[in-house]
This record gives sequence, structure tokens and C-alpha cells, in this order.
Amino acid sequence: MTVVLSIAEVRRRIATHLVGRSHELDLVLAAVAAGRDLLIEGPPGTSKSTLLGAITAEWGIPLLFVEGNADLTPARIVGHHNPARVLREDYSEDNFVPGPLVEAMRTGGFLYVEEFNRAPEDTLNTLLTAMAERRIAIPRVGTVHASPTFRVVASMNPYDNVGTTRLSTSVHDRLCRLAIGYQDAESERGIVALRTESDSIRLIADSVAITRATREHEDIAQGSSVRGAIDLTLVAQQLADLREVPIPEVPDIDPPRNLPEPYQQVMLDAIYVALSGRIHVDETAEATPEGVLYTIWQDHFLLKPAAAAPG
Repeated sequence: MTVVLSIAEVRRRIATHLVGRSHELDLVLAAVAAGRDLLIEGPPGTSKSTLLGAITAEWGIPLLFVEGNADLTPARIVGHHNPARVLREDYSEDNFVPGPLVEAMRTGGFLYVEEFNRAPEDTLNTLLTAMAERRIAIPRVGTVHASPTFRVVASMNPYDNVGTTRLSTSVHDRLCRLAIGYQDAESERGIVALRTESDSIRLIADSVAITRATREHEDIAQGSSVRGAIDLTLVAQQLADLREVPIPEVPDIDPPRNLPEPYQQVMLDAIYVALSGRIHVDETAEATPEGVLYTIWQDHFLLKPAAAAPG
């Protein structure tokens, strides 16, 4: 017999293995439990897919990912008839290959559309029908009715307008909306520790602080998510091992004080590898990603400690 968990129990179980995001977890759970479809707006790397994966895992339903782009046609998201079988057998329900939308509707799963505002308008209209009526009519197949737990959850980056389209009033009218931002520093350090399994407080603290600084630098249009801090921690650890550079055991988290130069150099080289492809330098700034990251490294390891030193 299937045991249906209460929303409070689902929340409690998810919270035991989710770092931060308790407020957002409440809101997402409330929206989907109320039977609503949802648009989540926020920059990359802010635990949107992690939240949805945790919820669907606890409910025991599928989570189907779709990336919104120009190639996401209605046929791709709804499904198509197998061309080889059509030639042999003509069109029939048996040779229909369901797409992620039909799969989610039949199984009662969540259809998660990333980069929602990059999908073509006719594809969005197909989703509108599924959301509004909880069914879609497919020629030569019939009408597909959605299972009760079917939801459409979309996400988009409000800070990236290149190659995107403005969502219509009809789309907004059918979706609840949640704006989500970056986690606080403590939560990000917890995420990095969990994902990297690093036991170095110093390395994690420096990686998170530098990554967060990319979001505030005047020459950077969009900084790195916590994924950058994860990669920075992993790369720096391997580089330190390779060069036989010990990672300092310094109890202070911020600011770093009197850290050895070899460790600082390891961090600089790792910063270039882990973060230079993740930041987007403002078009008006006459700077390279490496140049901007060097100033952030300087500010973190050299300028702040000097300013904090006695005298």
C-alpha cells in the first residue's frame, strides 16, 4: 500500500539534506501542493533543480528536464510518430513516441523547463493548453489527460536577456511566480563542503568569498554561482597536492590573515581555471576576465589583510 506523506512531513524530510533554502522550500511546496504550475526566476546555480528533485523524490514521481531553446518545437515536447513505423503501418497510437510533456502528464510527474523564456512561442502555447485544461489533443492519438500530480515548473534567468523572448500576459496569468536569489555565505560554504567533501575550512571559505565577490564587482555584468566555488575548491585542492603546497589551517574565516604566498598563488591559478569562463565582463569595461579576477584575488588576499593589520 502506498503511503501518502503530508506536506509537513515531506518538508521535514527534505530539510534534513538540503542546505539552506528553507523559506523557498516552503513556498515551492505550497504552490505545487496546491496544484499550481510555477515559474521560478533566479540566476543559475541557486538550487532550483535541487529543490524540485528533492520534492519529486519524496513524492515518488518523475522529474523530466527540458531545456528551452529555439530547437524545442511542439513536436519535440509533445512527441512524434515513428517515421519508419508510419511507412510500414500508417499512423497509429502504437507508433507514437511520447515527448516529455506527454510523459509527465501520463505519469503525473513534474515537467521542468529550464530557460523558459528561450522557448519558441508556439511551444509555449502548447504548454499553456496543458496547464489550463490539464489535457492535450494529439492528432491520430487522441486526448491525453494529465494525472493529478502533473505540474509544469519553469525557470528563467532574469539577468540574461540575450536570445530571450518576453513572456506574454497569457503565460504569466497561468503561472505562480517565485523570485529566488543567491544563498547567503554560510549556506554556500555548507553547499561547497557537502559537494566537495573537503575538510578544509580555509579553502572553502576563500573559494566562497572570492566567488561571491564576482557578483559585486563593478566590471562584471553577471558573476558566478556557487558552482564556481565548488570547482574552485576542487581545483585548488588538486593543484595544492600537485605542488605539495599545504593548505593553511587558519581558524579565521574572514578576512584571511598572513596566508603563505604559495597557497595564495595556488588560489590565483585555480581562480583563473574555475571562474574565468563563468563570469561575464561588462561590455563597457576594458578588461579581460583574468584581469578582473586578479583584482578580486588581490583584494581578498592582499588588500584586506593589510588594511586589517595593526598599525
